[in-house]
Amino acid sequence: QVQLVESGGGLVQAGGFLRLSCAASGRTFSSYAMGWFRQAPGKGREFVAGIPSGGSSTYYADSVKGRFTISGDNAKNTVYLQMNSLKPEDTAVYYCAGRQASRGSFYYTAASYNYWGQGTQVTVSS
Repeated sequence: QVQLVESGGGLVQAGGFLRLSCAASGRTFSSYAMGWFRQAPGKGREFVAGIPSGGSSTYYADSVKGRFTISGDNAKNTVYLQMNSLKPEDTAVYYCAGRQASRGSFYYTAASYNYWGQGTQVTVSS
């Protein structure tokens, strides 16, 4: 069993930055594919960024490419999402997700993940 706990959300002005953290406990996440998703009011949960099992590369949604950076620290069992140049349309609840996966495997859909954090609110004012 894996427990995921997000932190780092908050209120920021457009153009500002935030760093989200996702701390994993229970199992080492180096054998897990990890992803960040977000859900705005009235919308579905959408993929934001992710790291495959083994952390060999990174993946981003087109809407955040060049502004967001995902990284992982195996020693701390923590995944980060650095969000720069934030826009009002980035406002959402951000969720960390994980699933055990073979090395190099990655998944874009929320349904593929079986471990989820509680979510952290990010609000970007214009």
